[in-house]
Amino acid sequence: MSRENMLAATVLAALALLPGAAVAADADNGAKVFNTCKACHKVGDGAANGVGPVLNGIVGRKAGSFAAYAYSPVLKAAGDQGLIWTEDNIKDYLADPSAFLKKYLTDKGKPDLANGNAKMPFKLADGAAQADVIAYLKTFSK
Repeated sequence: MSRENMLAATVLAALALLPGAAVAADADNGAKVFNTCKACHKVGDGAANGVGPVLNGIVGRKAGSFAAYAYSPVLKAAGDQGLIWTEDNIKDYLADPSAFLKKYLTDKGKPDLANGNAKMPFKLADGAAQADVIAYLKTFSK
């Protein structure tokens, strides 16, 4: 390996270790991580609401809008205030659903609507796992 290539490889490796460094998401790993979500959420052909709503088409969807699912008042309020499930919003939601919704509503000037909690008690703190799950969910989007 040339000195230039070795230097480039070293710089790239160092950048990958920085907080917030972009790492390619892995949908296959996301499918494995999603196994912990399957108790409440379904995806794919024939998916039906369960404890949580169906997640087909979640990326880009208005929060609280999947048909025939009874959302928590705080999530429904966030959707009514314009919350769209972008990749960044999903990532932040996965880290702490109730805290995310309360912050979103407070930032929208609606702290009175931020009372209560999301129905989802599960938290996924690992950033790489969040990105992988989102990559997996994107495979169920149009």
